[in-house]
Amino acid sequence: MDEIDERAGAASAPEAGRAGAVMPAAVRYGGGAGPDGREGRHRIAANARFARASLSFSGLPSGAWACLHCSLAFDGDEEAALAVDCAAIGFDFLAADGSSLDLDHVPGLVRSLLDPQVAWIPGPALLGGEGAGCFRTAFRVPEQAVGLVVTFRSWRNTRAFTVADPLLLLGEADPLSAPCRRRLDGSGIRLAYALPQDIALALRGQIYAARADEHAARVRLVYRDAQGAEIAPPYANAVSVPGLGAVINLSAQPQARRFTLALHPPDGAAAVELDFGPWEDAETPPEVELIGVPELALEDAFRLESLCGDDLLDAPAFLARLADRLGLSEDAPATWLDGSGTGEPILAEARALRSGPDRSACLDGDGVVLSLAGLPDWTLPEAPDWREDPFRSVAWRLAYQSLSWLLPLAALPEGLSRARTLAAAWSRANPWGQPADPLSLHPAALAPRGDVLASLLSEVGDDSTCAAIAAEAARHGFALAEIVGQNALARALHGIQAATALFALARMLPRFPFAAHWDSLARESLAHGFDALLPEDGAFAEASPVRRLELLSLGQAVSSALGEAEPGPAIRFRVEAALPGLAGLLDPGGRLPAFGDCPAGLDHAGWLARLAFAQGRDLVAEREVLPLPEGRSAEMIALRHDGTEAGWGHFALTHATQSPHGHRDCTSFTFASGSRRWIVEGGGADGVEVGPARHYLLSPRAHNVAFPDGREPAAGSARLTARHALDGAQVFALTTTVHGPDYAHARIFVVLDDVSGMAVIDRFARAGHALSFEGLLHLSPDALVALSGPRRALAQQEGRRLEVFGFAVKGRAAGMEIAVGRDDRAHAMQGFVASGAGGLMPAPMLRYAFSGRNVVCGGLVIAAEAEAERRLTRLLADGEVRRLVGAE
Repeated sequence: MDEIDERAGAASAPEAGRAGAVMPAAVRYGGGAGPDGREGRHRIAANARFARASLSFSGLPSGAWACLHCSLAFDGDEEAALAVDCAAIGFDFLAADGSSLDLDHVPGLVRSLLDPQVAWIPGPALLGGEGAGCFRTAFRVPEQAVGLVVTFRSWRNTRAFTVADPLLLLGEADPLSAPCRRRLDGSGIRLAYALPQDIALALRGQIYAARADEHAARVRLVYRDAQGAEIAPPYANAVSVPGLGAVINLSAQPQARRFTLALHPPDGAAAVELDFGPWEDAETPPEVELIGVPELALEDAFRLESLCGDDLLDAPAFLARLADRLGLSEDAPATWLDGSGTGEPILAEARALRSGPDRSACLDGDGVVLSLAGLPDWTLPEAPDWREDPFRSVAWRLAYQSLSWLLPLAALPEGLSRARTLAAAWSRANPWGQPADPLSLHPAALAPRGDVLASLLSEVGDDSTCAAIAAEAARHGFALAEIVGQNALARALHGIQAATALFALARMLPRFPFAAHWDSLARESLAHGFDALLPEDGAFAEASPVRRLELLSLGQAVSSALGEAEPGPAIRFRVEAALPGLAGLLDPGGRLPAFGDCPAGLDHAGWLARLAFAQGRDLVAEREVLPLPEGRSAEMIALRHDGTEAGWGHFALTHATQSPHGHRDCTSFTFASGSRRWIVEGGGADGVEVGPARHYLLSPRAHNVAFPDGREPAAGSARLTARHALDGAQVFALTTTVHGPDYAHARIFVVLDDVSGMAVIDRFARAGHALSFEGLLHLSPDALVALSGPRRALAQQEGRRLEVFGFAVKGRAAGMEIAVGRDDRAHAMQGFVASGAGGLMPAPMLRYAFSGRNVVCGGLVIAAEAEAERRLTRLLADGEVRRLVGAE
């Protein structure tokens, strides 16, 4: 049983006495965890996810960014020292009455299974190198929450570790990153799903009410037959209410109440509609909302795990078992799969927008040559075992297991038969539950493979091979439907890809008894997914420009496939609204700034042109008619100058909200002048880099940011607080929450209109403390950089020069240094950018520092010519700039 210690934590941490710091009120242990010598110190055993210490906090301010602060100590023999998820911190947010909120999105955290939300603790080699260090993780307090239980949990750690002096630092309310709330007032919320005949559905969700109420909300049920006519109640598990019909009461006692609706359809039902809303006759109905999007699943007997059991079934055997569960003869699957579906592969269309014609597979005599993930050509074995990994690359394995390369192979003369044979061979080698390569079950491989299987069925072929592929396609449909129904990936590109592949399979197998259900489930998921990632105003929830472009490409392909059917028009409208702003970020050389994940080798200008052409637009012609020196996308700004003699210039800035597992690049920038890219970003791509390289590229050490007292920024947001045109320059001022509530931070940019020079200034304040900050500047790998003094550096590249010098506004300059390719310690790697092939490329990194007390303010002047330096020096003395940096 759990051990419970109700004693309040002592105020032993240095910040405990300051305003905004909250100590844990109680601690609860389980799985072998316990106290470690003194109050406020907890030992977490290596007990694989069940060893835990849970700490309770109360009095959380709604909508504020909070920072969990603690000290960690690991064993010197920890084998998971390089794991990015060595241990875990679970977060369970509580309503006022202590009920748990199962929120689908908390900025700064990610959803998990054991805990509602989680943040990962990296191993000691990534955390601090000596087995101990300070750890901080930040999140935005949900509006519904007033309390929190934080659980330090064993995960991959092979030795016990210690947590000391945890406390919460609380900041001001932040309106910028509030997740969308699904209130039930007004017209309520309506969901509709097609039904597999005579199979029950389970709809799981949670409602939250501002006050506990036995009749907080209701859901009205309507079942319809195949012609759309309403089937009259009574319905199972519902009561009939005059004027409303069949209704299920949703109680909110306690305030946050999970519910499960067991939907048993009446005979002849082909669809169900659910209308969530408040009780109309309530005198003072409570404010009620759905927490997230409800989960939908088939009854247990038709879940994939139940259908497969412990048996290793091939695809035809899986369908035979499904027919048996449905009480049908063994001949039934043949009629299911003898379909007349139509449609082109949707995910393949999105990939074509991204990279142009697919040339990932070609024939060389009797052999098939694959070119995947930007790696060298590789010849497919005559009889692959589907465990191949010739380059030790996760990205290559995902592309290989996706089978997306079968589509260009199928387009070659005599290639369709070969592609189908390989698809059937893959199916035989991968019985469900024992894949040849476990990575084949990753959504990045599973979803495109479902799309490929659907495409291979679009033409008539050999009956036995096509039957095997159709059976595998149906099995993939079950897997994708469970992923989509769980909503675990609803706020990610993988979730939209899974829903898209499910829609493609439903369209290609129209006679399959679950096809209509998959179609409705996929459409509902696509609507919610684009709502979350691409609002109506064209803003984005995704921070990376390249991922934004991925999202628009998916939106274009999906809306084209849906046509005028919902949610096609809504998605098309959002893509059209967002595309011009994203195109405006391109530099004159045709590249997007490499903020966030940015795979190498992509032609960004060509990608945008193909996407615009698919919409019947010509962005190049539009730019010539209306030349815009500035481009803006959500939380990003770009300035450009199309010079002739001096060459083009470009400046880009991101102040997008930082996510828990994304790049910590909020307020980072890039700079090009004289047609040379000088200040660059770390770049990288998910699935390409792994281990310490990936951890480095996500960290602020790979970006052009500043951070105080050696404390790297965590999750948070930034707000553009001022924007001025000033004597041939643009001035931008930002305030951020990424450094935690105990630091006030502002960053100011002064950029000349001809982009021949710029200045960046940071201001950190922490009353009553000595403090310092360091800033980082990553220069192109092609640049040569040298220090000419403690406050000045010179860079050269292809006959051009760039001068960089530091200046202090408050406090004192604390020197400069250059690092190139430092990798002696994983947690202190510096001076690299992504190579594009899964590794890192050495590049000059300039580190500059300032120190003082209470307030420290300083920065750099960056100039490509002497006149630009003089202009910037004069502008920095201007009263408006001095006011923004707090010098006046």
